[in-house]
Amino acid sequence: MPHFFAHLPRLCCYLPVLLGVGLATTGCSRRHFFQPDARVGPGSAQALPPTADSVLATAGRQYNKHSGVYYWFWGRHYRKVWAAPVTAPVLRLATAAPGGLKPGKPGGGFQSISMTLEGRQEREYALRALDKDPSKTLPKVLRPTFLLNAVRDATSAAMPYGALTVPPLAQAAGVPHTRPRLVYVRPDETGLGEMSERFRGKLALLEEKYEEVASATPDLAGVTNFVGGETVLKKVYFHPAYYFDQPAFLRARLLDMLIGDWDRHERQWDWATFPENNGLVRFQPIPKDRDQVYFRFDDGLVPWLASRRFIAPQFHTFREHYGYLPGLVYQAEFIDQRALAQLTRADFQRMATDLQRRLPDSLIERATHRLPHAVFALEGVRIGNYLKARRQALPQAADAYYLELAREPNLGGSAFAERFVVNRYPDSTTVRVFSSTRHVPTTSDSLRFRRTYFTAETHTLTLDGLGGDDIFEVNTIGGGRAIRLQLYGGEGNNQLLPQGSARRLKLYPREVSKLTAASRQQEPYLSRRRHTPVEHK
Repeated sequence: MPHFFAHLPRLCCYLPVLLGVGLATTGCSRRHFFQPDARVGPGSAQALPPTADSVLATAGRQYNKHSGVYYWFWGRHYRKVWAAPVTAPVLRLATAAPGGLKPGKPGGGFQSISMTLEGRQEREYALRALDKDPSKTLPKVLRPTFLLNAVRDATSAAMPYGALTVPPLAQAAGVPHTRPRLVYVRPDETGLGEMSERFRGKLALLEEKYEEVASATPDLAGVTNFVGGETVLKKVYFHPAYYFDQPAFLRARLLDMLIGDWDRHERQWDWATFPENNGLVRFQPIPKDRDQVYFRFDDGLVPWLASRRFIAPQFHTFREHYGYLPGLVYQAEFIDQRALAQLTRADFQRMATDLQRRLPDSLIERATHRLPHAVFALEGVRIGNYLKARRQALPQAADAYYLELAREPNLGGSAFAERFVVNRYPDSTTVRVFSSTRHVPTTSDSLRFRRTYFTAETHTLTLDGLGGDDIFEVNTIGGGRAIRLQLYGGEGNNQLLPQGSARRLKLYPREVSKLTAASRQQEPYLSRRRHTPVEHK
């Protein structure tokens, strides 16, 4: 869930107003904030019978117990959905999966309540409570204050059942996906180990993870392993033999945009590993944690202010139009720059058009009908209509997305030596990256990257060698105002070999003393600032 007050530095000039509103509408931190048990209706105050198969429950009715004044300040969000009674099957570990489930390791970050469950043949399942507890996002000194109430209350901006609608859309779009199921955890559950107490009496989503067994994932035939986002980044930037499946990542990211899933940073992905006959290794993306689809945040005074583009634009509200697109893709900036680096404007348009064709009205309606009946009655038609409108506008949104990424691209090398060959023209700049053939097991040449950037689209281009003894050959041809070029040598002895004008060209080595003689001769073009190697956010 959003860290509503994680952006206090940018909110400092608004704090007096926010403090006044907060104290007037939320008061001090409430000790008993969450509903004690998700069950509602007849018998909900009694012990759950051992034979009960299903219950009537709410995801979080505490969010819908406020006055109209409170909602005017803090927003109505999805409060009625959180309080809507839905029918959910009772989680039975012995029968929830073939061979039963047993507790694994706890999961989750500062907000989620989640854990891993283990099935037979080493299959793993994720269990995630619908409700969140973001108290750890605040410093301890602030937790007794109204700020904790506000941060907790912001959970109501999420659509708790939105993840249930994603599988049909992802399947049709050609994006790997999980298949979450809604379950209720008994108030006397003991089979979840140390996490039993935290899950008792809650609605949760149960889904099978992608396994390290190819037969368990027929949509990823040939996969040999599954790794997390941080592991993939380390591999890609350590060795040039590893690379992202960029068309597959673009397909997944356009689906993210369609459903308004703004929280897609690098830790929100798993990656399927595919070794190839030429010795290269391809990583195909698998989105996970669909907590933020159909997000609705800016319908109250305070969240409207917080989500302004100059404060926290990533808190992006889902509606029939895409709105401020840089805010929608803000969280994924780091991984987007690196996993979409080779794709052109035409590639973005072709993919958007293909997704339009794959997602007809009938499919969208089938997806929204996966919402529980009471929830569909509240939001199903609206969400479906918004999805249809966003599908129609997807090519325009994809073009804006491309232009946002093309404005200041950052291209990274690897820990091994590379040769960056750059040809700068008044209207464009072409970059080729060659790797040492001893590090790339191919029978062809060592070219591993090629792309032309256009002056009309790109303001600043950054090339980062990261490691090894890198060579930057920069040939500036003709006059005019070429794209600004920033070169980072990183570790190793790096050479800058320029030809032609050196205007709008800078090299930022890690240490100037490590430059070879060829680079030292170009000291008029060098900055003596130290450079820290690129790190993910």
